[in-house]
Order: sequence, then structure tokens, then C-alpha cells
Amino acid sequence: MPKRKKRGLKGQEWRHIENKKLVYTVYFILRLSVVLMLVAQFFNQNYENVLLCVLTLVLFMLPSAFERRLHIDLPDTLEVIILLFIYAAEILGEIQSYYTSYPGWDTMLHTMNGFLCAAIGFALVDILNREEKVSLHLSPFFMAVTAFCFSMTIGVLWEFFEFSMDQFLLFDMQKDTVLNAISTVKLDPTGGTTAVVVKGIQDVILVLDDGSQIPLGLGGYLDVGIVDTMKDLFVNFIGAVIFSTIGYFYVKGRGKGNFATRFIPRFQRKPTAPPEPPSTQDEEAPPTQNAE
Repeated sequence: MPKRKKRGLKGQEWRHIENKKLVYTVYFILRLSVVLMLVAQFFNQNYENVLLCVLTLVLFMLPSAFERRLHIDLPDTLEVIILLFIYAAEILGEIQSYYTSYPGWDTMLHTMNGFLCAAIGFALVDILNREEKVSLHLSPFFMAVTAFCFSMTIGVLWEFFEFSMDQFLLFDMQKDTVLNAISTVKLDPTGGTTAVVVKGIQDVILVLDDGSQIPLGLGGYLDVGIVDTMKDLFVNFIGAVIFSTIGYFYVKGRGKGNFATRFIPRFQRKPTAPPEPPSTQDEEAPPTQNAE
């Protein structure tokens, strides 16, 4: 093969590249916004937010890195949603305090997380199902179940991470919830397991070691994390069920329908080198001479 052709094949990307103008435009706008936010937080000497901005820029590079490393092609819709999800969680949620300003912000992101993780899990199983070297042939139902379990596992691991950060580094990733009624066996006067219901709670007073008292003034009982955790897992469950159902019918119809294909990554095989062109010079056999 000529050297020029070899060099061109070596630099060729393994994955199929579609029209990525939308992805590149969204990526550029979000990246520019994060850089401007990073500069502003640096001059405000808020170095924790500076680190969040750096982390966001690193996360932005993961989709394209996975495409190159794993030789997959992320659909434009999925890639754009992943970028928007990262921006919404780190920049808007943490730095702009959308988690506290908009009560449904965290719920929306966890629902989307369950949906996206189910799509990724479904794609992994679908790729293995089609790979001839792997003896894995799951039915559409079990592919959907596997995608659902994958999504829920990611959701549980994330809640483990939030709990660990709150316990060991005293963060508040598991956002607290204000309740006006509780049910607890700790107030059972007999010391048994009968739950005592307390309603109409309007305030909680903290009594410190030195005897001083601090009324929280939150308008109710402060639940530390558990309600937020269970709510996050429940909406993650909803998102996982929705896409697992979509994926089931997608495989059942073997690719019919355009909605699911916008979220399922495709495996791209490495292109093989083109065959050598046949020689233009025909080799002629030497003429035979008849003996007289």
C-alpha cells in the first residue's frame, strides 16, 4: 500500500462521525460559560467553586474520551443531554444554588440520571448481545431488566457517595428536609416498638453541650438526609423504568422507532484496510517453442 494511504488510514477515527455541529456548539457555549464562571470565582477568592469549575471542564471531556477509547458513537441527543446534565448539576445546582432556590431541581436531575443510566446500561448489553466473540444472548425482557438494574445500581452508589461526603467531610450533599410531622418509636414511653406520631411541629431547638439553646426557626422538624435519599432513589427508579420500557420495545421491534436510537450508543468497529489494488501489468507466460 502506498505510504500516503497508510498514513491516512492510521489517522482515521474508528468511530463513525455524524453531523456534530449541534454538539460542538453546545459544548463551546457551556465550556465558555464555565471558564467565565471560573475566572469570576477566582477573583472572588471562592476556591471551592473554582475546583468545581475545573471538575466540570474535566467531565465535559469524558463523552468524547469514551467514544475514542471504547470505539462507540454517542447519538447527538444523548451527548447534548449529558453535557447539559453536567452543567445543570455542577454549575447551576452547586455554584448558583439552584438546589436550594428551586426545590424540584434535584428531583429533575435524579430522574434524568435514572433515564440516562438505563440508556447506557441498555447500550452495553445490546453491544454484548451483538458481539460474536461474547456468548451472551439475552431476550428483550432480560435486556430491559439488566438496564434497569444497572441504572438503580448507579443511583445507589451515588447515594453512598453523598452519605460518605456528609459523614466524613461534613458536607450537605444529602439536602435536609423540613417536616411538620414525624413518627418514631424513640418516644414510646414503654420503650417498646409502638410508633408515636407527633404532628404540628413548628420549630426545633438545639441544646448544645454548654447548655445554650439555638432555635432553628425553620418552621418544622429538620430531617437530615433520609427523605432526600429515598426521594432521589424513587425518581431514579421512575427514570430507569421509563427507558427500560422504551428499550424493550426497541429491541422487540429490532431498531424500529427513532426515539430510542437517540439515546442508545452504537458500537463502531475498526475499519479494515482496503485490499491491495491488482497489478496493472499482466504477467504473460513465456511462449513455448515447438521443436522442429
